[in-house]
Amino acid sequence: MRSPIPVPPAWAAEITSWCVAMHAMRLSPQTIELRVYHLRRIARAGLAPTPWELTAQSLLDWTGSKMWSRETARAFRSSVRRFWAWGLSTERTNANIGESLPMVRPQEPHPRPAEASAVQRAVATSDARVTLMLRLANELGMRRAEVAQIHPVNDLVQDLVGWSLIVHGKGAKQRVLPLPNDIADVLRDAPEGYLFPNPQGGPLSPHWVGTLVSRALPAGTTMHQLRHLCATEIHEQTHDLRLVQTLLGHASLATTQRYVAIDDSKVRDAVALRSLRWRQSRTS
Repeated sequence: MRSPIPVPPAWAAEITSWCVAMHAMRLSPQTIELRVYHLRRIARAGLAPTPWELTAQSLLDWTGSKMWSRETARAFRSSVRRFWAWGLSTERTNANIGESLPMVRPQEPHPRPAEASAVQRAVATSDARVTLMLRLANELGMRRAEVAQIHPVNDLVQDLVGWSLIVHGKGAKQRVLPLPNDIADVLRDAPEGYLFPNPQGGPLSPHWVGTLVSRALPAGTTMHQLRHLCATEIHEQTHDLRLVQTLLGHASLATTQRYVAIDDSKVRDAVALRSLRWRQSRTS
């Protein structure tokens, strides 16, 4: 395998300093890792000797040449704008060239829930560790990074009703989710440390958690689609989009709407029923 192109020292030093600033802002490790990845890609492209010598036009030309999805382009733009905003605030540069990148509209809502029967088969046939990962994603709508970070001793809480789990979400935001009794029992009986430890005792990486779950599911089905399935079925059960938003830990309802699939047959039935009522009202 070919070794990756090294990050030039001048870029590496500035990216490291930015990491310190992001840690000081108490950003989540996942957010920091993603932003650093984006900046290292630019650094390896050889567009300028240092970040502060890069021109807005060169940055625009480079990003415009990439065949990225909208969501990838949006994330990349966010990282770039924040890096150069930090450079501007610390007087490393006198311009935020990230502002030159055009705004990218989010993708239209396209819920992709996993097939319920496929999830049931995976839960029934997987080992205990992967089964628990599947259930946390499917029954609680947890992200792979959230599942990876579970530390029962620190994250289990009890109230008058039962046991709940403190979930460490995106952007260092926390939410508390009620646990089904049998899942709570498993977490209470787990050894000390992370629920899914790596050989060194730290947490498994989110990537590896997602890989293990995807391997248990049919080809083309991802762990994130279990989150979509959870959102869709909870919404069908409660008809409460705000409740689903709270469950998933979304900042806005607009994001939650992208997770909730609508059964086309129900739309057809609703239109047909309303049409029937209107026809009946005209003849009465």
